[in-house]
Amino acid sequence: LIGQFAAGSGKKAGEFYTPQQISTILSKIVTLDSQDPSKGKKKKLNNVYDFACGSGSLLLNVRKQMGSNGIGKIFGQEKNITTYNLARMNMLLHGVKDTEFEIYHGDTLLNDWAILNELNPAKKVEFDAVVANPPFSYRWEPKESMGEDFRFKSYGLAPKSAADFAFLLHGFHFLSKEGTMAIILPHGVLFRGGVEERIRRKLLIDDNIDTVIGLPANLFFSTGIPVCILVLKKCKKFDDVLFINASEYFEKGKRQNVLWPEHISKIIDTYQNRPLKIERYARTVSMEEIEKNDYNLNISRYVSTAIDEKEIDLQKVNQQLVEIEKDIVKARETHNKFLEELGLPPIK
Repeated sequence: LIGQFAAGSGKKAGEFYTPQQISTILSKIVTLDSQDPSKGKKKKLNNVYDFACGSGSLLLNVRKQMGSNGIGKIFGQEKNITTYNLARMNMLLHGVKDTEFEIYHGDTLLNDWAILNELNPAKKVEFDAVVANPPFSYRWEPKESMGEDFRFKSYGLAPKSAADFAFLLHGFHFLSKEGTMAIILPHGVLFRGGVEERIRRKLLIDDNIDTVIGLPANLFFSTGIPVCILVLKKCKKFDDVLFINASEYFEKGKRQNVLWPEHISKIIDTYQNRPLKIERYARTVSMEEIEKNDYNLNISRYVSTAIDEKEIDLQKVNQQLVEIEKDIVKARETHNKFLEELGLPPIK
């Protein structure tokens, strides 16, 4: 029902709802074994966290992937009071007991949730899975003191014009060592310069960015821009980054483009098996190559969707032209004979 309401609500729906097809991709990724996804789904998640949970659809999708007994507890955070209440109601309607979830009404960027402000490392809350679809390029006004915030201190503050990396660093800080984080972001985070480049560089040097997935445009109710999924881990098995360019694999719809199960399966299978290369779709890229590209993660740099043009044999083309000209001369001669028989002037 929430999905149907979102479809009819246009741009306003982006504030509280992640399309089911994208939600499924994120949920499947974070429930797979973090060190070796090819082993399949984890047996249990102690907890899952969405710091911009909206209606709670992403959290419920993770629960669906794991089964009702596969998650210890669900944690969500939402700034909008109406949407916060919607998320709580949504949990109860889906049979989640009030002891099995905790949704907090507050500002993620200010981090005003008491359980997440524990300074004692021994008591720090960590999550086995973090999923999020935060507001794209959200404008914020961080105070100078936030530069010393434990979430951002080692990286720097995201620019005022786009809080994308602030959201990412918040979620990543609370990710457990064996956990997986999957976050939806605009493509700008992959290549923008300045402080965002420094944040991206550190995450790459620290070997925390595992996979970059490019999705088709026009999948959301709130925006037509193409987005990407970043998969992050604190303890990676592989010293490289997997790039998946799924931007051309969809079916065009009347309002939004659609990812069918086969499109989703192709993304998940590629993430699980981590191939060296799938032509025009995916490639595993070494850190050395990424470093040579100045830590720019623009997907097209590593996975081109361009179709190679056939090589033209100029000598062969020239010979064809010569033969065509001979045929034209021969045809003109034949035509002029007919004209001569009719007593008409020839064509020059």
